Amino acid sequence: MIRPIRAALAAAVLCVCAPAPAGAALPLSLDDAFRRVIETHPDLESYRFTEDARRAEADLARQAPPLRMAVDAENLLGTGGASSFQSAELTLSLASVIERGGKRDARFGVADERLQGVELLREAKRLDLLAEVARRYLDATAATALAALTRDDLAQREQLVAAATARRNAGIEQSSAPLAAEAARLRVAAELERTARAASHARRRLAVLWGGTEADFELAPIDLGALPPLPDYETLVRLLAETPELQQFAHEVRLREARLQLARTARVADIDWQVGVRRLQAGSDWGLVGSVSIPFGSASRAEPSIRAAEAELSAIEFDREGQRRALQATLAEAWGQLDLAIAHARRIETDVLPALQRAAAAAERSYRAGASSHLEWTQLQGEIVIARRERLDAALTAHRALIELQRLTGQTFAVAAGTDNGTTP
Repeated sequence: MIRPIRAALAAAVLCVCAPAPAGAALPLSLDDAFRRVIETHPDLESYRFTEDARRAEADLARQAPPLRMAVDAENLLGTGGASSFQSAELTLSLASVIERGGKRDARFGVADERLQGVELLREAKRLDLLAEVARRYLDATAATALAALTRDDLAQREQLVAAATARRNAGIEQSSAPLAAEAARLRVAAELERTARAASHARRRLAVLWGGTEADFELAPIDLGALPPLPDYETLVRLLAETPELQQFAHEVRLREARLQLARTARVADIDWQVGVRRLQAGSDWGLVGSVSIPFGSASRAEPSIRAAEAELSAIEFDREGQRRALQATLAEAWGQLDLAIAHARRIETDVLPALQRAAAAAERSYRAGASSHLEWTQLQGEIVIARRERLDAALTAHRALIELQRLTGQTFAVAAGTDNGTTP
């Protein structure tokens, strides 16, 4: 059995458990979503039946060859002296097989390895499911954050409309200015309605994972502005060996070794035996009968199966190395995305946004003083919104990349600022 996978996944980045008002339903945290999926998802539940089937196979493999009872009748219902039962010979016997070469132990070894592999498959599926929960939770949170950003943009547009209307009423602004500002406000209002609907759809898509049909829940508040830390790349490469996808290869090696051992046991021939009693009807006599048979050429007949098992065992190392390189390529891509996203988000936060905000504040003062047109202020406000969206997109890219890194390695990294540790379901 493998070690418990630390499947909190993005809880280190996403999960914040904020207190709810008295009497209100608690918001759904990422850990809550994890637990719901683990408790209800059919892909995980089905492995219980797979495990039962494998355990039954192991019990069957542990059984010894069965005893066989046979009844033979000879020299009856024929012609002449054998036309009746007077010359009949009746034999009652027991027969079985003596397995040699450790066949039963080898057979059980294969079945037991197959049983142990079920848990590995379940853990791999569990990790994939939790990663998908984290992605959908992040998507729902991102839609909510985008709606909040759009509301801020709408508030700025309303200020522009109010300022342009006041200047027009004062006779120092053309009538087209408040009309243009109102058109921009309506466009942002329509975008806010769309993002609100998108947030509802994202929550419903999350609920589908635990069989829900409605998006009648709120998500726990999350600070998407808190960027995740950048883990050490070489440490991640070393952690790849612990991922279930590679641990399955270690199990596959043991399974193929067990199959090779089973194939080798076929070199030693089994012994068929039979023992019984015979009734000689003509003289009313009884006698013991018995037989032993051993097939020839067992070693030569076993060689093809042995060679096939050896070839399959030799190939597994190359398959493992190929999968390891593919996983490392995916890890390198995710780590690169995380690195670039963190750097881009920090540059926007520390350089771009402060500069735009200073320029917008100056443009607002100038416009209210009548020294510039509303277009300059409008354009700068639009640039601020674009920069904030780029900052949000960069943060989301960083979080998604971290989820992928955690899925690959089964690890939970350092906690982002403003979040809690989360728990492992």
